[in-house]
Amino acid sequence: MSAPVLSIRNLSIDYIGADTDFPAVRNVSFDIMPGEFFGLAGESGCGKSTIAFAISRLHRPPALIRTGSQILLDGRDVLALDEAELRRFRWREVAMVFQSAMNSLNPVLTVEQQFFDVLKTHAGMSRTQARARAAELLAMVDISPDRLSSYPHQCSGGMRQRIVIAICLALNPKLLIMDEPTTALDVVVQREILGRIDTLRQQLSFSVLFITHDLALMVQACDRIGIMLEGELVEVNDAQTIYQSPQHPYTRRLWASLPRLTGAPMAGGASA
Repeated sequence: MSAPVLSIRNLSIDYIGADTDFPAVRNVSFDIMPGEFFGLAGESGCGKSTIAFAISRLHRPPALIRTGSQILLDGRDVLALDEAELRRFRWREVAMVFQSAMNSLNPVLTVEQQFFDVLKTHAGMSRTQARARAAELLAMVDISPDRLSSYPHQCSGGMRQRIVIAICLALNPKLLIMDEPTTALDVVVQREILGRIDTLRQQLSFSVLFITHDLALMVQACDRIGIMLEGELVEVNDAQTIYQSPQHPYTRRLWASLPRLTGAPMAGGASA
């Protein structure tokens, strides 16, 4: 067995208030293996995005990672990194596609400039080198290099989402975190984007942490799935077991909450 790319142990995160603290994540532990597509599902506010931010150390006060928590990325203690080390760590070791990522591109910069900012800052590339690398990355997500001169508003929502993913892959990270990457996209575009990410994952050998509340979408894409409930990880299993034979009552309720078009519910609560 190879070592995990990501290993989280006893992760606890509180949001500190004036009168009381809110426990957003409580004693969560899981691993993501090399090349694995791992999903983290649960309703809004259950702690999924809080975990994602912790992996990249993007939290700001009042968030507090509690003593005893451990986050290892390829064996490296993320919580022990200083600011200079964090700057080198982000994008190169782990990259993150944020919620509403298709709206996170700078509207006043061309696509080329947005690639250049990342490649110059983190890889020291010249503009010529960055343009060549950007054209290569766009081709990987099925976008013509002609789009390098476009502004974000000149691209469709699905195209902008693929551009963001391409930027995240610019430095060949070991782990790609996708936090609700298909929000506000139609189901056909969702499928296309997840299919493209899966193809790139196999080609480039990176791992994926896919975060969403859409359990049905997750089952189609992931190797294993973890279910979050009120800050706790209540079930982890392979995707088909989560679908056909969920063990935790909350997982069964998630399936039961999906609209049924026809037929009797399956073991997991999904319609046949």
